[in-house]
Amino acid sequence: MLTKDDKVKVLKDVQLHEKDTGSAEAQVAIFSEEIVRLAKHLKKHQKDNSSRLGLLKMVAKRKRLLDFLKREAPKRHIALIKKLGLD
Repeated sequence: MLTKDDKVKVLKDVQLHEKDTGSAEAQVAIFSEEIVRLAKHLKKHQKDNSSRLGLLKMVAKRKRLLDFLKREAPKRHIALIKKLGLD
């Protein structure tokens, strides 16, 4: 779970406007940070299956958002992929 300060740092680079927290770019950035943190947790705690399930759900949700963005705004999709390093 990201704290409020962590979310502000993550959203700083991808926001479309000052109060943007719901755009596809913002959501993908938040999910990406949470995925990284949860992956670290699972390296220490391999048997934590409930966290593993949460990780899989987050990855699937991020993929759906990226597919939506690719379909609706390909240029924004490419820019977001480069910013987040999801090549």
